[in-house]
Amino acid sequence: MNRHPIGVACVALASSLGPRCVAAQTKVVNDSIHAGKTLFTYRDAWLAVGFVGLSVAMFPADRYFATKLQDSSTQANHFLKDASKDIQFIADPGAIFIGVGMYGVGRVARWKDVADLGLHGTEAVAIAGATTYIIKGAAGRARPYVSADTSPHDFKFWRGFGKGGYQSFPSGHSTAAFAAAAVVTSESQRWWPHGIWLVGPVMYGGATLVGVSRMYNNAHWASDVALGAAIGTFTGIKVVRYSHGHTNNFIDRTLLGLQVIRAPDGSVGLGWSLSQ
Repeated sequence: MNRHPIGVACVALASSLGPRCVAAQTKVVNDSIHAGKTLFTYRDAWLAVGFVGLSVAMFPADRYFATKLQDSSTQANHFLKDASKDIQFIADPGAIFIGVGMYGVGRVARWKDVADLGLHGTEAVAIAGATTYIIKGAAGRARPYVSADTSPHDFKFWRGFGKGGYQSFPSGHSTAAFAAAAVVTSESQRWWPHGIWLVGPVMYGGATLVGVSRMYNNAHWASDVALGAAIGTFTGIKVVRYSHGHTNNFIDRTLLGLQVIRAPDGSVGLGWSLSQ
């Protein structure tokens, strides 16, 4: 029985990334968003080693997945082509639009948790995106579409800056998607701690689809997606952990304290609340 290459790629990435991402969200003593004074722990170091090891381990499989996903029968599927573009847009730039929108709605309607989620999601995507951009430029890895015989091992230090065809490693869309997934999962752990095993797989599953869509469009290798997932997940978790462990930090104090105020005469203005 033949397996569809999209399904194979999704299962492979989900089975590799999913358990690590959800495990990174699980509350453990002295290492959770509920006790976030300590930003980095030994457990984080092991998770980082695991993600990096996964990315390296996927190098030999890069060509396999690229060949399967670029098969003529797979590429001829118009539904997959259209869906892949929509999925990518939701991740980038959609994640920023959604985050800013949620922050704005939360501020106007005074829904603190919504504003909190929107702000931290936007922060995570921005920080993860900047990190990814630097690594892309420094690694200078050729994208699969550069030529018919592009090698997954075609790296050249510093070549990626200013050259889109050599910004493959890691995947920026995957970074954004996993950063958003990590923030939503982390924040929902505060509101609904018993729901992490539902929220986590849904959010990270959607992020995995983003990564596969980039591979389907021949823009990234599988290992690009793996490293993007690692950067996004770590950034999302750390932004939430730091923000709730240091509630008086400048960004939260300034932006979450900002409120829309209606004066007695009916006019509307902006003001700051000293308490969140």
